[in-house]
Amino acid sequence: MAGEPVNVNEFQELARQALPKMYYDYYTGGAEDQHTLKENVEALCRIIIRPRILVDVSGIDMSTTILGHKTSAPIMVAPTAMHKLAHPEGEVATARGAAACDVIMGLSYMSTCTVEEVASSRNAVRFFQIYINFFLTIMISMDITALMVHRAEKNGFRAIILTADTPRLGRREADIKNKMVAPQLKNFEDLISTEYVSDKGSNIEAFAAGTFDASFCWKHAIKAIEAGFAGIIVSNHGARQLDYAPATISVLEEVVLAVQGKVPVFFDGGVRRGTDIFKALALGAKAVLIGRSVVYGLAAKGEHGVKQVIQMLKNELELTMALSGCCTVDDITRSRVKTEKEMECSIVECSFIHPVE
Repeated sequence: MAGEPVNVNEFQELARQALPKMYYDYYTGGAEDQHTLKENVEALCRIIIRPRILVDVSGIDMSTTILGHKTSAPIMVAPTAMHKLAHPEGEVATARGAAACDVIMGLSYMSTCTVEEVASSRNAVRFFQIYINFFLTIMISMDITALMVHRAEKNGFRAIILTADTPRLGRREADIKNKMVAPQLKNFEDLISTEYVSDKGSNIEAFAAGTFDASFCWKHAIKAIEAGFAGIIVSNHGARQLDYAPATISVLEEVVLAVQGKVPVFFDGGVRRGTDIFKALALGAKAVLIGRSVVYGLAAKGEHGVKQVIQMLKNELELTMALSGCCTVDDITRSRVKTEKEMECSIVECSFIHPVE
């Protein structure tokens, strides 16, 4: 691709050029037919923005507060696995890029840099992810999880992201075809081996089959609030688990209405433009999480690529806010967007309008 990328989507091609096919496919792929993977992006495209003009937008403020932490924009880096497959500096480079842009990073349980390495990269607000279904033996799970939480807390991580949608790993067919090989996960060194060998395809799938607990059950958003959680992330795991599950934007508002403002709701899935962020905020999200786009930036240009991706999204969001008449994120209200269903209803209503004789 000639020249510098001008939007986040163009980083995907740069990542394709930079990475071995096995690793590129790992980052880009979704489950089975990848219907939900495509729908995550396309469903956002079917929502329209309703701008308000003749508003003084000479000063745009994108800053917000996430779980008590001030941040420059309603954007977070999603916890995604194994960044050293994308770049030799791995999650450390991602952490530095996120910190430079003053946004919160979520560090994956499956990271290829340790909690300590990421914490020492640069002072910033970070969250740490835990998989609730990890490890078949519940006592091992509790012991290792408690140790990991203690390490995260000791190293200044401010919150735990509890991922609950992996009783088993989704069928990621590109990884099976490529016989995907993953490295030892640094956070588990001297605790357990994460190196599994399989003659049937992906060793990631073999690792998950040997460690994920399918018996653990969890309920919906209301139960999470009752259990004392401080926020909810609406996500379908980047469309990597259950194919033909709904696009996350299509269920966001349902979750927002269910929690009734008791906790903030965050959105993850398909964000590629500042307009996508605007739409999610209008439907009730406190902030959005970005995953693949950050990894593409990391693969293409390391820390600088991470910063470029985040800054592009911030710039696009700022422009969208200005052009739609919103000076702050609080101005991005439900009235500023119209969903596909609402547009269909409008068409039906219009068809019944007749002149009075």
